[in-house]
Amino acid sequence: MKDFPIPVLSIGPGSQADDEAVDFIGSPGEMNAYLPPRRPEVADPAAHAAAIAWLEALRERMVATRFGAPLSLDMRELPDSVRAVVNEALGQGEVSATVAGAAPLRIQETVFAGLWRVLGEDGVDRLDAAPMPAAVVAACRARAARSLPVSPPPAGAMNAPAVLRELLDAAARRGEGDPAHIVNLTLLPMTPDDLAYLSASLGVGPVVILSRGYGNCRISSTALRDTWWVQYFNSSDSLILNTLEVTDLPDVAPAAAEDYADSIVRLAEWIEALREE
Repeated sequence: MKDFPIPVLSIGPGSQADDEAVDFIGSPGEMNAYLPPRRPEVADPAAHAAAIAWLEALRERMVATRFGAPLSLDMRELPDSVRAVVNEALGQGEVSATVAGAAPLRIQETVFAGLWRVLGEDGVDRLDAAPMPAAVVAACRARAARSLPVSPPPAGAMNAPAVLRELLDAAARRGEGDPAHIVNLTLLPMTPDDLAYLSASLGVGPVVILSRGYGNCRISSTALRDTWWVQYFNSSDSLILNTLEVTDLPDVAPAAAEDYADSIVRLAEWIEALREE
């Protein structure tokens, strides 16, 4: 599982500065439909049976745990042969992320929405059941500030100074559970100097998320608390929507409760299919 791809690319303002080595996968032009993961090759009947038992225990814990409550399983406890079957059974979904820092993380959603594989260079290997692994928001908040210094804008800036003041005010006033405050840059006249000024003023946070549900959506955290740069691209990789959002996490990234409930149903169906092999 440690070789799963995290197809996140730095593009435009607000993107990460240290992820150039990650390959970009061209985005589709329409929403990806659910496809079952690949059927594991049955090389070891004992490992196959143990993997099915583990997946059934996982499903039972998902049913018993309220969505959003902590639920994490350490994959290192599984024998290699069993873990290999589980890896293939869970597959890879539409959303992936990288978390930079002293203990970098790579996160990949499985084909079952709300189930996330979390890998770390320090040996972390776990499966989290959550809207989004808590490490994502925690890393952003640990390295973000409620306010940022404001430097004089360049001569070519038009709307960026006002946008920056609006974002700083929204971040300073934001309370727990407040609705997202969204600034749609696509609807504003923005010069290259505007975008460069906003990028330099907001800085770069530790998280980059790629969602491939509708085209490509790249979400980059900034140095301002709870502030994200969200960029939507079409199938030609042209920027079609550019927003700055002050929120815990942009809505496009986390799994929804209804999707998680559907994952429990589909996981049960998948387990039954595996039993029939």
